[in-house]
Amino acid sequence: MTGIKDVAKRAGVSVSTVSNVLNNKKNVGAKTRERVLKICEELSYHPNVAGKGLKSGKSKTILFNFSDFDRSFYLKIINGISDYLNDNDFDLIICTDKSCEKYMNSTMTAGSIILDRKMQDEVLTRIASENYPIVVLDRIMTNPYIKSVVVNNYEPMFELIQGVIDRGYRHFAFVGGPEETADNKERFQAFRDALEANHIEFQQKSYFAGNYREKSGYTAAKILMLSRELPDCLVCANDNMAIGAMKAFRENGIRVPEDIAITGFDNCDLAEAMGLTTVSIPNYERGYIAARYLIENVRGQRNVETFKISAKIIWRNTVGHREIL
Repeated sequence: MTGIKDVAKRAGVSVSTVSNVLNNKKNVGAKTRERVLKICEELSYHPNVAGKGLKSGKSKTILFNFSDFDRSFYLKIINGISDYLNDNDFDLIICTDKSCEKYMNSTMTAGSIILDRKMQDEVLTRIASENYPIVVLDRIMTNPYIKSVVVNNYEPMFELIQGVIDRGYRHFAFVGGPEETADNKERFQAFRDALEANHIEFQQKSYFAGNYREKSGYTAAKILMLSRELPDCLVCANDNMAIGAMKAFRENGIRVPEDIAITGFDNCDLAEAMGLTTVSIPNYERGYIAARYLIENVRGQRNVETFKISAKIIWRNTVGHREIL
């Protein structure tokens, strides 16, 4: 494996000169810097950022933890995180599940952004400290070293359902995500409250538990089609499940929105192509904001007040207008 000594030997300079180049120090001449960087490229040498942290006791690397590769919005969040970190001379590593815990200390990484419900609150509480701040994107936590950056699910979902009701829909079914997640709880509560505010009854048999994946929406729609009467509108807690339901209905000759309306939540890449009415979450900005707050906390600007990101409704053609009888 190529090391810094190999680069120094090939370039005819000292190891400390190579280190100064890689750390962007200004005490190296332009020609020497160019030669060292060219040799690094030729030898495919990349400095060990974790190792640098171990040596100095401080890291300029941020960890992002997530686990669900099936949901495309993660890429937008990662892009937002990466852009802010690049602008502020920080590196990014991405880990999944429990494997990330070994990197969550101040010598390996400077802090973490967490978007994985499998990472339990107790673990985050144990790890977070003045020297190791954490930002969570999927829950609200009260801790002096943990900042919560979450989506404002309730208001846009309530507004969405009110808009559907105003368009003449009265009979609803709901496909939820994992029931323990804060997002699903908020979205379902807003759905129920909007129905109650309009004196519309909702029966528990019309609730279908999903997992935010397309297949669970497809399955819920197949089950709905076994009943004698479809609801006016199927409300899904995210776009993937809504798209799965749309596919199931179309395979069976059920028209959307003429026979049943469908709504989602997220505004994923396929939502526009499918004409799906949904709630748009600014995921790039979500990642960018999370990275900004984490770096501020790393630099000692303590801010752990919960930050809620606004979302907006996108009306498309999966919701029409029905005559109110």
